[in-house]
Amino acid sequence: MRYDISGTTMQTVSIDLARGESLYSQTATMAWMSDTIRMSTHTGGGLFAGLKRMVSGGGLFITEFTADADGHVAFAPRFPGQIVPVELDAGQAMICRKETFLCAEKAVGLDIAFQQRLGAGFFAGEGFILQRVTGPGTAFLDLSGEVVEKTLAPGERLLVHAGHIGMQDPSVSISIQMLRGFRNILFGGEGLFLATLTGPGRVWLQSMPILNLAEEIARYLPSPAGSEGGGSVLGMGVTGAAVGGILGSLLGDN
Repeated sequence: MRYDISGTTMQTVSIDLARGESLYSQTATMAWMSDTIRMSTHTGGGLFAGLKRMVSGGGLFITEFTADADGHVAFAPRFPGQIVPVELDAGQAMICRKETFLCAEKAVGLDIAFQQRLGAGFFAGEGFILQRVTGPGTAFLDLSGEVVEKTLAPGERLLVHAGHIGMQDPSVSISIQMLRGFRNILFGGEGLFLATLTGPGRVWLQSMPILNLAEEIARYLPSPAGSEGGGSVLGMGVTGAAVGGILGSLLGDN
């Protein structure tokens, strides 16, 4: 298997498959393919496996692509961002946000992962359930906006607005920290909490969380009849920030 990632903010990954090679993706991500590629949509391990993927932000079904002869298949994400290839050894895993998985070699496992701390899932905006991809093989993950990779030393901490966390090594732990300062909470616009990432391990940060993009688009939508201004549908006050963060974690928004 060979691959090529092209584009800048609206990338595609084109994967060359030799005869007999297979990979799979979430449904509705294939952009184009050779006529030598055979598609097969199924639950990927039975109904229970499909339900677990749904809980982690995926779909009940996956689509498998098998080369009956040499050919290629290309995939494209639904939002602006970067496609990150991750080469995993046998048993090596990566934790990522919901809806981050794009496609992978057939040997790569896709499963659910749970937040280590209840508070991190509820208040930091990450959600209780994440995705875990496990090797061996190469997986392609879709992060929003530009991507910055950081390596944290043992015990090193990084405070992050939770929506900017794209994926991380399982060794990196997440907790929450309340913002300090009355004016920061009231007027800073960052919500009440920040996620605290603690090393060791690598973390990939994304510059444009989908929730931020949705808020900006909402500002320019027509206002409901009888209302004044085109304010964000999520609200602008402290209550809106808090409720928006909690709803984001429960609904699994990126």
